[in-house]
Amino acid sequence: MRRPIIVVFFSLFLMACQAFAAERGALFKVSNGANALYLYGTIHAGRPDYYPLEPRIREAMAAAPTLALEVDMNGDQAAIAAAMMKHGMFPAGTQGLGGLPAERRVRIEAALRKQGIEPAMVAQLKPWMLVATLAVVEGMKLGYDPKLGVDAHLAELARASGKTRVTELESMEFQAALFSRMPVEEQWKMLEESLDDMASGRQERETRELFAAYEGADQAALDRIAKRMDDDNTVSGKFMREVLMVERNAPMADKVVSLLGREQNAVVAVGLLHLVGKDGVPELLRKRGVKVERVY
Repeated sequence: MRRPIIVVFFSLFLMACQAFAAERGALFKVSNGANALYLYGTIHAGRPDYYPLEPRIREAMAAAPTLALEVDMNGDQAAIAAAMMKHGMFPAGTQGLGGLPAERRVRIEAALRKQGIEPAMVAQLKPWMLVATLAVVEGMKLGYDPKLGVDAHLAELARASGKTRVTELESMEFQAALFSRMPVEEQWKMLEESLDDMASGRQERETRELFAAYEGADQAALDRIAKRMDDDNTVSGKFMREVLMVERNAPMADKVVSLLGREQNAVVAVGLLHLVGKDGVPELLRKRGVKVERVY
């Protein structure tokens, strides 16, 4: 008798844990006429305790005919690798890090070693790829694993369901080309800014702040982050604001409107920062005459 009671108690405990899974990120219901979809702000790394996701997004995924991601990182691996090779590395026979003036190269190499990166192993990476690598390193130091990213988890749920197709709003080729078009000298400056921010502790503070805002579905914190992005006129800050956000958000909003016109109950999942501020996707959708309701 005792064992069945324990089993029942444990089952109820698990059900309760799932029922009270924390709200994380930002969730919006978007509607136009008879059709509606959910727009969810994700983060591209995570921890095991992020899962299961809270019931409303799980229910939305269960009903979704389509999951639209920025990029499906579990998609065409050959295409992803080709885009990284094409846009993220200096061509064979050309110098990357080794081609810098000696004083600048030595300073960058010393800063990379402080972050646990051996310069010889990344000598042919373009500076923007080194910046992306450093961001991953910073997140992993704080316990956030790229393999546990929320968008990747949603893609797994979609594929496991057998009925939700996974599509992309962008592509790795498109995203990598945005970085690669940045003049190389500006890329080196962006790398130096990132290394300085890591040395000063600023990058750790801002990484913690972003993950905390996601974990608490903290709208006020996200508004503060959006304000800081608006005011940041470093090379990195301008590129983040003008290219990675403003330039991409309008086409994303257009694709959300198009998907909304074709389907009922789709889920669109993009990085959380695309959903904040006056130039965020929710505000752009409202300007297009679409109804946007914040769930959390």
